[in-house]
Amino acid sequence: QVQLVESGGGLVQAGGSLRLSCAASGNILRINVIGWYRQAPGKQRELVAVITSGGSTNYADSVKGRFTISRENAENTVYLQMNSLKPEDTAVYYCNANVDTVLIPRRRDVWGKGTLVTVSS
Repeated sequence: QVQLVESGGGLVQAGGSLRLSCAASGNILRINVIGWYRQAPGKQRELVAVITSGGSTNYADSVKGRFTISRENAENTVYLQMNSLKPEDTAVYYCNANVDTVLIPRRRDVWGKGTLVTVSS
């Protein structure tokens, strides 16, 4: 099994900061791409930021300049530093990883259960 466990969500005032963490565990040989998606009430899930095994990053336009994604390869952990938060950033944030494993199928997409971020105005 491969599991992703998110932490760091909570309630923050507009303009504040939060740092999300996602730890991957299980029969992982390699994490190819890992990142964050979010889903606000009544909206579809959307990409926030992802980072590849080589360190390349991709951000949603709405978070560029405010959010920073990083990863600790040795610990199979990814972080999302969120600064200058806005009420429209309120959502459940999900960690997602594309991993190579010793299991069958060897390459799989895994989701965490999500962590709630609430930004008050």
